[in-house]
Amino acid sequence: MAVSRDRAHQSWRTAERVKRLSDRLVGIGPFGLGLDGILAWVPGANSIYSIAAGGLLVIEGLAAGASLPTLLRMGVYLAADSASSAVPIVGWAVDTLFPGHLMAATALQKDIEARHGPAEMPHGWGGKKKPRGKLRNITPR
Repeated sequence: MAVSRDRAHQSWRTAERVKRLSDRLVGIGPFGLGLDGILAWVPGANSIYSIAAGGLLVIEGLAAGASLPTLLRMGVYLAADSASSAVPIVGWAVDTLFPGHLMAATALQKDIEARHGPAEMPHGWGGKKKPRGKLRNITPR
């Protein structure tokens, strides 16, 4: 089944939102903290959020026609993220620092960019709309 470029880029933007909400609400250099890290300290709430966000990423991966290796890699990242929260205190600390949703979303975004070209950032995320990925439209000045 062929997936349109627009549908794939819609999945890319959804992955970007999940990535930022889960692991990059507050960024400090290369590190970030999001709902996944905050909810790691609330038993039950973290599992619900983690499963919902991870499920959304997998659904978007399927909708975008992501490759099987990408979907498997995403599954490993999401399983590791969810498994770490099963251990009280130490696991919660690991879950706070392990950006599993970010890693899964990035894997999906790279797959989409390889198949459909760079996507544009959503409105309101980082200022003006601009292409993402390795391919850039460069205009002479």
